[in-house]
Amino acid sequence: MTVDRSGAPNSSLPTGNTVRRVVDHLRSAARTGAAAMPAVKHRLRQAEQGLGLLEHSLAQVVPGVIRPRPRRLTVAVTAHCNLRCTGCRYGRDFMPGQQLSLAEMRQILDDAKDSGVELVRLYGGEPLLHRDLPEMVRHSVSLGLATYVTTNGTLLRQKIDALFEAGLRNITIGFYGTGAEYDRYVNRQDRFAKLEEGLRYARERYGSALSLQLNYLVMRPTCNLTSLRKAWEFAERFDMSFHTDLVHYSLPYFTDGTEGGLNFSPDDAGALEAFTRELSRLKQEHPGRVRESLASIHSIPDWLLKGPDMRVPCDVKNLLWIGADGTVQLCYVTFKLGNIRERRLRDMLFTAEHAAAARDAFKLKCPNCHCERDGRIQKHLASRLHYASLPAPAPGPAVPAYSEA
Repeated sequence: MTVDRSGAPNSSLPTGNTVRRVVDHLRSAARTGAAAMPAVKHRLRQAEQGLGLLEHSLAQVVPGVIRPRPRRLTVAVTAHCNLRCTGCRYGRDFMPGQQLSLAEMRQILDDAKDSGVELVRLYGGEPLLHRDLPEMVRHSVSLGLATYVTTNGTLLRQKIDALFEAGLRNITIGFYGTGAEYDRYVNRQDRFAKLEEGLRYARERYGSALSLQLNYLVMRPTCNLTSLRKAWEFAERFDMSFHTDLVHYSLPYFTDGTEGGLNFSPDDAGALEAFTRELSRLKQEHPGRVRESLASIHSIPDWLLKGPDMRVPCDVKNLLWIGADGTVQLCYVTFKLGNIRERRLRDMLFTAEHAAAARDAFKLKCPNCHCERDGRIQKHLASRLHYASLPAPAPGPAVPAYSEA
């Protein structure tokens, strides 16, 4: 019996293989068209999204449709961090003292490129603490990989020139509130001022040549209209796109949220509804600044209140995650494939283990996090329909959004 590139026996999945070939052909045509005709790139991207919906729908009855297709690589280049964010274990007891060498990163990127990866995210810990980050960026860009860095931004003033010279053009910034609210969450004084200083310098020096995104962490202390308005004004001031991340309940490098009262309870439903309605309004009025879909925004309360009970099939068959100690996983949370210090990345991919992990992720045989929620909803018909619009406001007096004040 032979084994196909997904690691599954050919004789057991003839229907799945046939469907996969058709979907792959259509997806390839969409990607080629997007590259050749930039004017219609948005429509072609929508078409590819539709193919994802088709694939996930078929997978409900033909599981063999799901196979590993790594397109995105996320690498924690270092576990070191210059902040001590409430709830985050990096720099505390998650992979303490670990980081990847430049030689290791070059080999990872080479293997990733050869395996079909298109997008690379470098983060940490705090990636700007790694002295070789500019050379990592340079190598990734030289391979033709779309590359971006996720940082807390407090070291941008010192580091951006070398990174820009190396070819970095896209940065996402973790955002935890403004002023004292930010400093309180990161447990360091005057760090919000450092973030402002770095962004001001980067914008003044590189202007629109540098793409910046604000990643707003939705947690109880920031789930109020005052904090949202201040963050929005901050994003406008530095011409940043606006994205939301949700406080986690299953990431191995994040606590369960009880520390600092970050997670939500049913009593917070009113606050979440008010927050979501305002974010939905901002998306509709400023679609260029808020890029995530309305359906993704509308789903926020359910993800934060239902947690693992949200049953939206997972799409991390397209993802690879590598930790600062060399651990390779299908995703941020689980499905370990090996370690690059024991075996090259290329030798872990498209194996039977890789294929099984992709299918198990789709079936949510895991802690079921809310990572990649936008893509998951877009590829799940029931979720797309359910979250297409917000439910009618609950009767009775308006419930004010939670605020520490």
